[in-house]
Amino acid sequence: MSEHHRLVVAAAREWLGTPYRHQCTQQGIGCDCLGLVRGVWRRILGEEPFCVPPYAQFGKDPGGASLLLNAAQNMLVPLNGALMPGAVVLFQIHKKIPPRHCGILIDKGRFIHAQERLGVIELALDKRWQRRVHSTYAFPIKV
Repeated sequence: MSEHHRLVVAAAREWLGTPYRHQCTQQGIGCDCLGLVRGVWRRILGEEPFCVPPYAQFGKDPGGASLLLNAAQNMLVPLNGALMPGAVVLFQIHKKIPPRHCGILIDKGRFIHAQERLGVIELALDKRWQRRVHSTYAFPIKV
């Protein structure tokens, strides 16, 4: 694992235990899945390059369904499905809807994400989650 990927994994682990709060991105205070990724971005790369507009919770805004995918494609480096430590993973919960959930891989078998009612947790990337992997991306080394 490269030093860059180690930094991403360490930064993600700092968020463990943060409560779930939709649209928030404050370590220890609250975040959702995108807020976790945004917080790790700030920790390793500095200020975010643009302001994220308000967005609806999963399933409540079919019209905005591709926002997460578009952001990943424009801000992160595609990994073509590679599962490597520090990768941002986009999950497609429903086959007919673009990815609406994301997390950060810790190693090939575990990831960190923010989940309603549970907050930021580390989970096994079991078969149920593996089936939902849509795409993977890396944080850029610098902006």
